[in-house]
Amino acid sequence: MKTLITPLQAVKLAFGDSEILPPETLAEADIAAAEQRWIVPAIGRKLHDRLLAGLYADLVTDYLAAPTALYTRALVQPRLDVRTDRLGTLAPKPANGAAAGDEARRGVRRQLLEEARTLLQRATDCLTANRRQYPEYAPDENRAPGCSIAGGIVLPDDGR
Repeated sequence: MKTLITPLQAVKLAFGDSEILPPETLAEADIAAAEQRWIVPAIGRKLHDRLLAGLYADLVTDYLAAPTALYTRALVQPRLDVRTDRLGTLAPKPANGAAAGDEARRGVRRQLLEEARTLLQRATDCLTANRRQYPEYAPDENRAPGCSIAGGIVLPDDGR
């Protein structure tokens, strides 16, 4: 499965130095799902396919790697907040602290999505300003500026 970044890159970009996680915490399928849900609607399928083919590596490194990693973390964070084993689904019980409450977990996810959105807007601003350099980018296909997300549902902007 081809993705814009590797699981190792996603872990390095989306988690802080004190959040030590093995790269296998994230799967390529997690990254692909985040790309499909957030990156492709903003940059378009054609440009995304070219990026997967290795074109415009600097665009990925400088503009798309970080939002892709953050969106991937936002997508998998609920799964990281619980553990499932043969006994069922359990909340972690750290020895030197307490598991974060629902409000704190929601706050972290909101912050991750906001930062990723801001960085993705930076990327689409770059693409718009450099259309000749990236002819596969079709700004009219970018659905991100004309919508908002509420409760995980994409809502079209009604112009207000």
